[in-house]
Amino acid sequence: MRFDSKDLTLAIVFAALYAALVIVQGQTAAATIQLRIADCLIPLCALFGWPAIAGVTAGALTSNMFTSLSMSNGVYDVAFGPLANLLAGITVYALRRRRLTACVLASVEIGLIVGSYVWLIFGSPSNIFNVGIPVDWPFWAASIVSITISSLIAIAIIGYALLSILSRRNTVLSLKSRGLKVILLKSEPLHESFQFCQSNDLVKIQAQRIKNLVKRRM
Repeated sequence: MRFDSKDLTLAIVFAALYAALVIVQGQTAAATIQLRIADCLIPLCALFGWPAIAGVTAGALTSNMFTSLSMSNGVYDVAFGPLANLLAGITVYALRRRRLTACVLASVEIGLIVGSYVWLIFGSPSNIFNVGIPVDWPFWAASIVSITISSLIAIAIIGYALLSILSRRNTVLSLKSRGLKVILLKSEPLHESFQFCQSNDLVKIQAQRIKNLVKRRM
């Protein structure tokens, strides 16, 4: 893995956006019952690769320091929250040919990791989105189920939809024309289309030059 200046810039953008979304959302992005909207950026690791992975990891570190570090046992969230995002991002990137499956697995990974400790910080949930929890459930089990459900909403539904929108032909061509590195699957003919567009533009430029030259001679 080798980062150039564009990769570093993209990673910083992802980190800043992730952290900003969490901080603006507040405790509803960090509690035992949460819906962390910023996690919808994780599926974009399939499209932008390692810069996005680094960004959502660094963003989680920054935001968790803001939301949890001052609380009792908050150090767990600072240490393991970014690790969960790193693992989820790598999973999405590695399984980018099966994007929906990757998003579901990433949601489960975050649910298992974050859910295993978040109850130590914010307490055990008494319900999961207004659905009662059996009284004989251990605290950690209720927490894992709660975080997994919220992660599925943020990653496998909202994030997958965002990834699908940004993966459209016109959007990808626009991103590439701005110098962004977009990861394309071999089954996707976007690269060829992009090259065709570039060639077509060159033909138009050359044709215009010929016209100008003919006008000058006339």
